[in-house]
Amino acid sequence: METGAETGMETGAETGAETGAEAGAGVLHSLRVSFFAMARLSSLPWTGLRERLDDDRSPTLVADVLRQTCLHPLCRKHPPAVAYRRLFLTKLIKMLEDTQSESLDEAYDALGEVLGAPGGAECYKTYFLPGGERATLLESVSLISEGTTGLVTWEAALYLAEWALDHRQVFTGRTVLELGSGVGLAGIAVCRCCRPSRFRFSDHHPAVLKKLRQNVQINRLAEETAGGVSVEELDWTAVSEERLREIGADVVIAADVVYDPDVVAALVPLLSMILRRYSTEGPAPQVLISSTVRNPDTYNSFKQQLETEGIRHEVVTGAVSHVFPYNRVDAIELIQLYI
Repeated sequence: METGAETGMETGAETGAETGAEAGAGVLHSLRVSFFAMARLSSLPWTGLRERLDDDRSPTLVADVLRQTCLHPLCRKHPPAVAYRRLFLTKLIKMLEDTQSESLDEAYDALGEVLGAPGGAECYKTYFLPGGERATLLESVSLISEGTTGLVTWEAALYLAEWALDHRQVFTGRTVLELGSGVGLAGIAVCRCCRPSRFRFSDHHPAVLKKLRQNVQINRLAEETAGGVSVEELDWTAVSEERLREIGADVVIAADVVYDPDVVAALVPLLSMILRRYSTEGPAPQVLISSTVRNPDTYNSFKQQLETEGIRHEVVTGAVSHVFPYNRVDAIELIQLYI
């Protein structure tokens, strides 16, 4: 006969095993997400992994770690930077040595493969989206390349994408224009998850436009949205009201475009034109600007110039879901503009 105490002990053991399995799966998931986004190595879940290695020194665990990262099929097709993979494996191997793991051969083989791989000026970052979707971006390995900062993903774009994923109704069935799209993370997330009727990526720098078109193709956006996605050159100092009317945006977004006084001087008149183009035709578009506040003087000057143009702003508050791994220490502000 089964006693209550025995039943409770068995249930507790089963629950503990399930909890441990879930925790282990969580560590591997977090490791994969961070690895493919090339998050700072120090931010990866090393402590949780070390605890798992202390509890489980079987070859299966090490194989699982490698299959979720360097040996994942995605790493073959769209690999993170060689230098990043080398540093990741070096740290992993040091941890395996410290835990006296006997499962080092596969890790050493993976490191040998990376050491023999040629470096390059470009790499891939992949961001995993809700519902099993993902956004893969071809980026520069340098923060500044070809005279522009537009060839990498910046934190304000990641924040804007997270906000969009929490507020999908803002974009569903609407025509969206993104200013200064860069490599395209925010726009790809909106296209993948928010179902806009049309999405217009835009930028002006030739190298950025080339990379943007590549990323739209990598993510197969044009194919999967029946022509509702396009990449367009948009010179903020020369665009006409007629051109904006042709685009016909219901929603306008931009991320990390307020970083230089000269850029701000071109941006504010454009925003004024966008907000006023419907003055006699209907409601103005919804305009959202996401910014990392690196230089308070530049950012405050942007707001003052908006006010001079008769444009009001409201800070969009409220927490967003943490979907992507990135540095959340710097202040990021999302504002909505009105006339």
